[in-house]
Amino acid sequence: MSAPTTSLAPYIQAVGRGPSRGRSLSLDEAADAMGQILDGTAAPEAVGALLMVLRFRGETAEEVAGFVAAVRARTVEWRDLGAALDWPSYAAGRSRGLPLFLMAARLVARAGVPVVLHGWNSHQDGAADVRSALPDLDIETAETPEAARAALGGRGIVYLPLEAVCPQALTVLRLREILGLRSSINTTLRLSNPTGAPAAVQGVFHPSYRLLQQDAAGLLGDRDMLVLKGGGGEFERHPAKTVDLYGLRDGTAVEYVAPPLVDGKRRLAEVEIGRDRLAALWRGEAEDAFADRVVVGTAAAALLASGGYTSLEAATSVAEALWTTRRDRAAA
Repeated sequence: MSAPTTSLAPYIQAVGRGPSRGRSLSLDEAADAMGQILDGTAAPEAVGALLMVLRFRGETAEEVAGFVAAVRARTVEWRDLGAALDWPSYAAGRSRGLPLFLMAARLVARAGVPVVLHGWNSHQDGAADVRSALPDLDIETAETPEAARAALGGRGIVYLPLEAVCPQALTVLRLREILGLRSSINTTLRLSNPTGAPAAVQGVFHPSYRLLQQDAAGLLGDRDMLVLKGGGGEFERHPAKTVDLYGLRDGTAVEYVAPPLVDGKRRLAEVEIGRDRLAALWRGEAEDAFADRVVVGTAAAALLASGGYTSLEAATSVAEALWTTRRDRAAA
């Protein structure tokens, strides 16, 4: 194990010497570096330097795993809440459409898989805003472990704001507003799984991050997870495309191919229903065939990630039945 330092300078020197002399950080070095950043003991100039060098060069799985280990070490009070599936939501950008994945998460919870959503989003318009949509779907927001445990014991689903779970990480995430670019903390938070759920789903915007996050999860000892390129970077499956799923099943790397569920071409952001009618879609009072397939396809992938289903086809059958009967259980 590498000895911890009291400065980020050695780590900046290691990764910033250039292509011939530079090297990546080990998992332990990355954990120490992120620990300093989260604890506020590193000089702000050094924080920016390290994050931007890594942004330019690209993170390794060991570096991401180390960063995640540092975050997990600082969120231990959120462990053991009874969550079965971790569902991060950190998409940022104006290309997002309605957060249809929230309805998929509700279906998963109704299948008996308690879901913890957590996140923070920026640069989104009103229709795409995740937190504004939570009340429409009766998803509680919890700012303490006790409240989160109670919500999971009730509806089987809860949303945790990042500022409640790890405010230090939000400070790092919001450096984007100063630096102008995303950094390693975005990937880190998608893998953070603060409640220690045994399974996780993750969305990415850039396809190359799928294998990076799969490999980092393996280094952390995670057992079950799936990652896909989703709408705006969320875990949201496009029903008109073939979608590749990467992840782990019982600790072993796996890949699945999710076939299209509908014909034609359409962007997820083009779902023709306003955010004010999201609850109506959930109750079956509004109709959108494309949105239906987004929800069912996403829920099926999440159920597969949970480890309780042997195939995507089996998970899809369950998701379809849950979606069809949701109207009968609107008050559940």
